[in-house]
Amino acid sequence: MNHEKPLWIPGPDRAESAQITAFRREASERYSLSLNNYAELHAWSVREPAAFWDLLWDFCGVIGEKGARHLVHGDRMPGAQFFPDARLNYAENLMRRHGGGTAMIFRGEDKAARRFTYTELDELVSRLQQALMAAGVGKGDRVAAMLPNLPEAAALLLAASSIGAIFSSCSPDFGERGVVDRFGQIEPKLFFVCDGYWYNGKRIPITDKVKAIAEKIPSIEKVVVVPYLGDAGAAKAVPNGVPLGDFLEAFSPHALRFERLPFNHPLYILYSSGTTGVPKCIVHSAGGMLLQHLKEHRLHCDLRAGERLFYFSTLGWMMWNWLVSGLASEATLCLYDGSPFAPDEGVLFRYAEDEKINIFGTSAKYIDAVKKSGLVPKDKFDLSSVRLIASTGSPLAPESFEFVYQGIKEDVHLASISGGTDLGGCFVLGEPASPVWKGEIQVPGLGMAVDVWTEEGKPLAQGRGELVCTRPFPSMPVEFWNDPDGRKYRGAYFERFPGVWCHGDFAEWTGHGGMIIHGRSDATLNPGGVRIGTAEIYAQVEQIPEVLESIAIGQEWDHDVRIVLFVKMRDGARFDDAMADRIRKQIRSGASPRHVPAKVVAVADIPRTRSGKITEIAVREVVHGRPVKNTEALANPEALAHFRDIPALRN
Repeated sequence: MNHEKPLWIPGPDRAESAQITAFRREASERYSLSLNNYAELHAWSVREPAAFWDLLWDFCGVIGEKGARHLVHGDRMPGAQFFPDARLNYAENLMRRHGGGTAMIFRGEDKAARRFTYTELDELVSRLQQALMAAGVGKGDRVAAMLPNLPEAAALLLAASSIGAIFSSCSPDFGERGVVDRFGQIEPKLFFVCDGYWYNGKRIPITDKVKAIAEKIPSIEKVVVVPYLGDAGAAKAVPNGVPLGDFLEAFSPHALRFERLPFNHPLYILYSSGTTGVPKCIVHSAGGMLLQHLKEHRLHCDLRAGERLFYFSTLGWMMWNWLVSGLASEATLCLYDGSPFAPDEGVLFRYAEDEKINIFGTSAKYIDAVKKSGLVPKDKFDLSSVRLIASTGSPLAPESFEFVYQGIKEDVHLASISGGTDLGGCFVLGEPASPVWKGEIQVPGLGMAVDVWTEEGKPLAQGRGELVCTRPFPSMPVEFWNDPDGRKYRGAYFERFPGVWCHGDFAEWTGHGGMIIHGRSDATLNPGGVRIGTAEIYAQVEQIPEVLESIAIGQEWDHDVRIVLFVKMRDGARFDDAMADRIRKQIRSGASPRHVPAKVVAVADIPRTRSGKITEIAVREVVHGRPVKNTEALANPEALAHFRDIPALRN
């Protein structure tokens, strides 16, 4: 995808002052190189990974003992070991700043607003640390949380990691089975919950759900209830329940202690979406997460001390973990909990205006929804502080790129980013000293040997293929929980191409050295044997204002596969044959005749995972009359009923 002009070009001063420019010069000086641009810096970072990650450690001022060896078995994937002699603590690196400056700002949909200074954060983490240890939590023990995006949640992650405990979280809107499927596997000792949460103007208590979950996970010794709705009786209603205030009451703030542990010591457990079975428990290391997030924040986002970092996320999405790591760059975290459209579609932009947010992170679906709402944020809000808008969760449509510059802010770095839970970070993302081109993710991440391969395992300079990473990186998972021989781990990433990470995305290099993600490989459509990414279809449908959302699948039909497109219409909009023809014409002209669906069907709702991603595979299974293995992974499993036994799909 080539366009004559970029949507945005960083000014000379901006490019010159970017931290990535300083890093490139430092690499050139330290290793007697001549790295003149990003492409040369990236090529060196994957050619010499030991030198690259060693320099990154020093450039970012990582606290800990680095050790003599920086990479062992660098030719093994899996099996490479980064910094095998190092000792560090994740929390110690995040809590490097002290005093009265603002560490965290919180806003909740219930109009709640709170601020935490670094001193207050230190004090809360200290009290939590002491209380965890008094409750018998130690190195390797699991601490689980089902909480809104509250400051207490971030403090709990810091307290658990400070003593070497392993943290894991989900959001309070998860169903009972979804929580048990996750936390039941890892057997937490303590379970931190809320008494309820607010969403879309509704007060939602969850005490009955918490009680049922606690009764089904026998490893839980204590349930600590964080008050949010103000339900004083919530803790008494659950087994071994105690209010947070009582849990902390005996402990006054002391000097924090940090247990320095090996680089690969487990930090937290994240989960696969679980739409095809019980979620995989992905164990990430303290060192890997720290370095990966420092690299992405400092070099790719140009995050600086004192800046305000916001990402719209819940504790059920890895972007929350990514956000919390912003403390390692001494940034102020801006937390939000609730619907991004309550009381109106301007709530997040109002937050950005009020708090002078510098980095505004959200999802591609949110940007599209704002565009379709008719809101033009630049006309209603002062967004002068915002210098970076980041988007992830699904591919950002080319028209949404244009909307950001036309409707939100003209002079802003737009970074579409892509990676995932599996690596706790990004394979491809933004670069502050390079242009932004419509529809393109700017660059492969430093230290990430990203490529696009054919199905036969050959590099593909042009055209669409499998997104792979051909060399190890520090944030590869340590292991999957309860996978002693590593079979599930190897099967997830390394079975397709032995020794090479196959990510499961359908991707394409651009002429500018960037990348386009066309969707998940397992959701790729194959009519007539031609591979088509679903994102290419969605990008066209999103241009029709009457369509709120769409989902495309391949239906097995007449010894082939035909494309079926389901659309959810906006309230008041009518779906008829004329609308179906209009959708087909848009897809034909904007993509190609091969992308045109054989059937267009209107549905009342579209199922999505709890992190907000639409679920093509689940819909495909329902259409074919096959069972969906884990509906608890869905935020709205009832939506699957709309796809059963549709008459239009019988002919």
